Amino acid sequence: MNFLSPWGFAFGAVLPVVIGFYLLKRKRVVRVVPSTLLWQRFLAENQANSPFQRLRSQALLWLQLLLLALAILALARPYFSGTAGKSSLQVIILDASASMQATDESPNRFARAQTEALKLVDGLKTGFGSQSQQMLVLLAGAVAEVRQSATSDRGALRRAILSAKATDSSTRLGDALRVAESLTRDLPDSEIHLFSDGAGVDLQEFEHHDLPLQFHRVGTRSENAGIASLDVKVSPEDPSQRAIFTSVVNHGSKPLISTLELRFNDQLVETKPLEVPEGATTPVVFLARQGEDGVFRVSLPLADDLAADNQAQAVSLLPRPIHVGLVTRGNRFLEKALAAASPLVEVQVLADYRAADPRFDLTVLDDVTPTVWPSGNVLAFHVAATNWFDGPPTVLEGPSIVDWRNTHPLLRFVGFDTVQVAQSLAVKAPGWAIPLVDSPQSPLILAGELGRQRLIWVGFDLLQSTWPLRLGFPIFIANAVQWLNPATVAAHRAFLHPGDSIRLPLANPADEQSGSTQGEQAEVIRPDGQHVTLSSGAQAREVVYGSTEMQGIYQLRVGTNRTEFAVNLLDPAESRILPGEALTIGRRGTVLPAALKRANLESWRWFAVASLGIVLLEWWWFHRRTA
Repeated sequence: MNFLSPWGFAFGAVLPVVIGFYLLKRKRVVRVVPSTLLWQRFLAENQANSPFQRLRSQALLWLQLLLLALAILALARPYFSGTAGKSSLQVIILDASASMQATDESPNRFARAQTEALKLVDGLKTGFGSQSQQMLVLLAGAVAEVRQSATSDRGALRRAILSAKATDSSTRLGDALRVAESLTRDLPDSEIHLFSDGAGVDLQEFEHHDLPLQFHRVGTRSENAGIASLDVKVSPEDPSQRAIFTSVVNHGSKPLISTLELRFNDQLVETKPLEVPEGATTPVVFLARQGEDGVFRVSLPLADDLAADNQAQAVSLLPRPIHVGLVTRGNRFLEKALAAASPLVEVQVLADYRAADPRFDLTVLDDVTPTVWPSGNVLAFHVAATNWFDGPPTVLEGPSIVDWRNTHPLLRFVGFDTVQVAQSLAVKAPGWAIPLVDSPQSPLILAGELGRQRLIWVGFDLLQSTWPLRLGFPIFIANAVQWLNPATVAAHRAFLHPGDSIRLPLANPADEQSGSTQGEQAEVIRPDGQHVTLSSGAQAREVVYGSTEMQGIYQLRVGTNRTEFAVNLLDPAESRILPGEALTIGRRGTVLPAALKRANLESWRWFAVASLGIVLLEWWWFHRRTA
């Protein structure tokens, strides 16, 4: 046994004082009486001149000495040394992902992780000198958060751990581990303690890093099913209907037999029976009419181990006409393809673009350099603005198409196997754009977002290629109109994952469509009903809110404009809550679960409790004797 405050033994000097009180004789009081006949015995005792008497064994004496001894031991703060926890800095990482809300632990995995982390805090060495230790608490949720900086204060560490909460986000340990690595890199005796279920953990990036990682696993099983995907589209057969595409994954050990409910603005629309084999994913399609803007919500009424993935929602807005400005010298192929892209498309042919026109949702430039470049979304053929690329484009003769990115939404169902190009502009791909179609010398088609503007750049003239004669051309134009449509951009911004930032561009003061002005105060209403006020400066171009760790519908109010955002988990890997047997770091490293041993455990609390018990016993003994 060791002592953190050995100076507490100095209070042992009071022990002889207590014994001295029992050696002293009682002080007699002088009284005048008429006779001493009856006081002979009293006078005999009073004749002794010594102020002390013989020490006699008394229960109260021993109880008082024992009380003082226990109090002195409590002040000395004794502890029992162990072999664990000898590092100067210990970093605690609490996994706060959605799977840590699983209820296979009581009350859930995150609460169990907190309990285990508190045991590690109890074994922290404090005091002065080289034996003192420090701890730091990180929360790995939607974002990495430092809950408590390095300290030896057990109270602060306990408060940081107990105040932490699990989020609805996917497992994101990378940021927290990078922070922990930067703090422990120059401390060879440091330790990183990860409290997690190990579900969905990917540590591939740390393959060549020497992490002093210890894995404390929580969780026991994986009896869970959840919603894996959700998408709302206009029905191709009836534009007044919406097709809601969703899927349910079953990670349980037996087939799932349940129902799936569809609601619109909290009104039940349809319920479908559902049967999903173990380890399988089943798609489900709903058809529903929509007469106003609102929210579609699918829910799985199921009492499994994880409730966070049993519902998902999507904001659905009524389709509006798409106004397209086509700047061309005459291209019937392009004009007809735009008109056929969607029943909602309205094309207006222009000879030039001379001033910003708010009527157009997107502008198509066909081998024409406009007098004024559009500020909205643009599809440009064989033309480029000076700020799009580094340096002016050069001419490339007869480029051959060698590759295209068919996974991009713009090239869905589009191929370039038989497309030939006579001439194209050659540019170097800028940082804001993704090459969609490549030649050996230069990208031929680029797409990306520059500032608040979505751009598609095609380097060649359509009439100098065979592309307009291929089936993929009208499909590409339809994909481009959909991708450039501001309503699609708004729908993409309104569909988020936990941890993604809500971003709403602020309109110019003269813009009447959104009803907002720069510098206005914004308010966010969270899914739990909490109101958060945001302030934007006079020069702010957008409102940003990042605390989206909870899934559900967020409402953002700016002036008279109200915008809704749906935050969903929708992560099949996170729904698979089976605890990991070990953490794999790359192809070679493996971290097995560690057993937490309580070391350097202080025992002063037990001595203090025993002292209190002695006080109560002495009180009872004294009153029993004098009763």
